[in-house]
Amino acid sequence: MAQLAHGALLLALATALFGVGAAIFGERRRIPELSLSAVRAVVAVTFLLLVADAILLMAFITHDFSFAYVSSRSSSDMPLRYVVTAFYGGQEGRLLFWTTAASGVGTVAFVRNRARFPRLVPYAAATFLALSSFFLMMLTMVRSPFEINALVPAQGQGLNPLLRDPGMLIHPPMLLSGFASFSVPFSIAVGALVSGRMTREWLGFVRTWALVAWAILGTGIFLGGWWAYHVLGWGGYWGWDPVENVSLLP
Repeated sequence: MAQLAHGALLLALATALFGVGAAIFGERRRIPELSLSAVRAVVAVTFLLLVADAILLMAFITHDFSFAYVSSRSSSDMPLRYVVTAFYGGQEGRLLFWTTAASGVGTVAFVRNRARFPRLVPYAAATFLALSSFFLMMLTMVRSPFEINALVPAQGQGLNPLLRDPGMLIHPPMLLSGFASFSVPFSIAVGALVSGRMTREWLGFVRTWALVAWAILGTGIFLGGWWAYHVLGWGGYWGWDPVENVSLLP
């Protein structure tokens, strides 16, 4: 199953790179079918990422400690709700969750608006797929969540005790999704610049998705503040982790 998941990520990377080339070549040569391929590539990448997500999640739920990431982040004595949160409890899982969240939002944004902005969306999709390619290269070549243990341990190491809190169920997913969502308005802005479609209409397009990303990230930051207060009190809230505070920058 780990090989299947890794293969899905490799295929997603190849699809993303194809989408970038198809969008640029299709727009330069005025081949609508190729331009449309970029949007279809975003959808295909999302599907392949969901396949990889499902395999990793199932490995956590079934306590498959042959996965190095599963054995390093969970244990069989953990409640199911924390086993599920262990999915994004480490860097590899967070990268996978981030990439999937971004791809999901991108799919909705570009599929819904490809007919309305036929010259802008292909360049926006190409920019988005280029960003996705970076994360997919990280997942396949640098920090893969699908590495296999040479020796399968009888028990996993478990999740950090500080993360075994209800806040883990809501704060990280919202924060990661908020960061990831900002790749969509960024891609739309680049697409508008490259295509020369800096009109009043595109402002409504980009504004909608900027507000969506802002709302998701704002909710994530608010939940992080609640979690810090809930666990550490007022001192913990005002002495918030700098890694969390940097989320205010976007």
